[in-house]
Amino acid sequence: MSSQNGSQSLAGKIALVTGGSRGIGRAIAHSLASDGALVAVHYGKNRASADEVVASIKAAGGDAFAVGADLAKKGATQTLFSALDQELKARTGDTKFDILVSNAGIAPFVDFSSTTEDVLDEIYAVNVKSLFLVTQEAVKRLKDGGRVISMTSVAVRTPLGAVAAYSMLKAPLDNLTKWLAVELGPREITVNAVAPGVIDTDMAAFVRSPEGEAMTLGKQALKRVGKPDDIADVVSFLASPKARWVTGQVIETSGGSALTF
Repeated sequence: MSSQNGSQSLAGKIALVTGGSRGIGRAIAHSLASDGALVAVHYGKNRASADEVVASIKAAGGDAFAVGADLAKKGATQTLFSALDQELKARTGDTKFDILVSNAGIAPFVDFSSTTEDVLDEIYAVNVKSLFLVTQEAVKRLKDGGRVISMTSVAVRTPLGAVAAYSMLKAPLDNLTKWLAVELGPREITVNAVAPGVIDTDMAAFVRSPEGEAMTLGKQALKRVGKPDDIADVVSFLASPKARWVTGQVIETSGGSALTF
């Protein structure tokens, strides 16, 4: 986990990280805080986990707060931004912020033939619909020169049959990234997506078995299992002033997965 000894390149900035209470989102929240940002750590259901992230960020010298909304439910966007607006007004007197990281997502391991309508609807609601609606609301509040960063997946390029619907429903994020980059360009807001490969999180717990690790490394150019900090560091770069000329891009962070036939 990133410690509070970053570059402070984000000092004075405010970031919202959806799905920030665990896994990759937790690492992103820590990394942005390490670089000086005030971080709103969003959680879906587990408030205790989000509070733990906030406490660990503060213990490392950063600043953060938790905001909750179950993104699978209708009206979740309003719930999220009502809480965020209230917190930001209390802290800054305004509802404006600088960085949106849309990390929240689910990936049920259900193959094509076993995917029910309910499973498909839930993946769509969390991974596509809520991201669109959250981005829509965030853009109204983002300061000029801000950042929009969304989590897509290497599964868009190389679909994984074990998560067929997830693979399909990550592709719309790549499309939205390109369109939104043009839409927000006049405001000097950059819009990019990060596409992780297999990362050691609860979502990809199979990689923790010898068989899962061997399968993963057999597909990668770099022969180690990816960690959440490997993704968080790329997100922090995109959020920083150093990425000011990067927009409309999908940046794969997969250790070189499936590069050759």
